[in-house]
Amino acid sequence: MELQDAIRTRRMVRTFDANRPVPQEALERILRNGTRAPSAGFSQGQAWLVLRDGDLEKFWQFGSDAVNDTVRTAPLVIVPFSCKRVYLDRYAQSDKGWTDRDEARWPVPFWHIDTGMAAMLQLLTAVDEGLGALYFGIVPDQVQPFKDAFGVPDDHEPIGAIAIGYDAGAEKRDLRSRRRPIEELVHFGTWSR
Repeated sequence: MELQDAIRTRRMVRTFDANRPVPQEALERILRNGTRAPSAGFSQGQAWLVLRDGDLEKFWQFGSDAVNDTVRTAPLVIVPFSCKRVYLDRYAQSDKGWTDRDEARWPVPFWHIDTGMAAMLQLLTAVDEGLGALYFGIVPDQVQPFKDAFGVPDDHEPIGAIAIGYDAGAEKRDLRSRRRPIEELVHFGTWSR
């Protein structure tokens, strides 16, 4: 599939075929492509928790508050994590010119941004593999219980979750009428029109 086709056809899938598991080769490619995302200072402060089979029932105790019940039919969930510590440590190294780990030096939290870019590559790879996917959040009051249940280190934060599987939805929504015109979103040279 051409990149433009993957971008054009990517959408959030909310109903999955529970009887069709994601092939191992597709999972490996989805995970591998996530590691190709930009990473400030090549810090690589991302990690992924892959959940299938019995792990999913446990996950949905914490992750289902943000989605419709139909999403629970996904045979695979990948939870991307960011780790601020890795970035602060990396930028305290001599080749970066900082001598401390001061978080105030960062204009935005690149650890979350880089992990979000990795998640986007995984969403596009799922489309390229003929799969459907849904990116969704874990509600704030469920984050710590989720981390505790799966033994996630304290310094790793889930930036959401990605449900993946074969699309079982009967209808394809046409959102073109709801998409904001590009003229409202893009500003050339100055913000004012």
